Amino acid sequence: MTKITFFMSGGVRWGFEETGHTGYGESGDDVLCAALSAMTMLIVNAIEVTFFGSVDYVIDEKTTDIKVMAKCALPDYEEDERVRFAVGGLIDAYFYQLMDMMEDYPEHLEVDTIEKDPE
Repeated sequence: MTKITFFMSGGVRWGFEETGHTGYGESGDDVLCAALSAMTMLIVNAIEVTFFGSVDYVIDEKTTDIKVMAKCALPDYEEDERVRFAVGGLIDAYFYQLMDMMEDYPEHLEVDTIEKDPE
């Protein structure tokens, strides 16, 4: 099972962490895992390239754990309200997409949100 934990501060989702393998298919042929990876990299690239926001991410190739931290979604780290709105909205969109996916794959995905101030 893959667990995705979103980080929220001041009512804004600003990052997330993905741990574990979905177990939907064999490693290397797991379409659910591939979908999560593709969506995650879309978010990272959109923040960096499209919105010119700052995003830190770590991908552990051995465990497939991923951590994405986009402090630019928060007012203390980004002055431009448009960037904050776009980045926070993008992360929210991923959260809601995963909530929909959990309905079809409840034994493979777990999604949660925790209060976490950026380090």
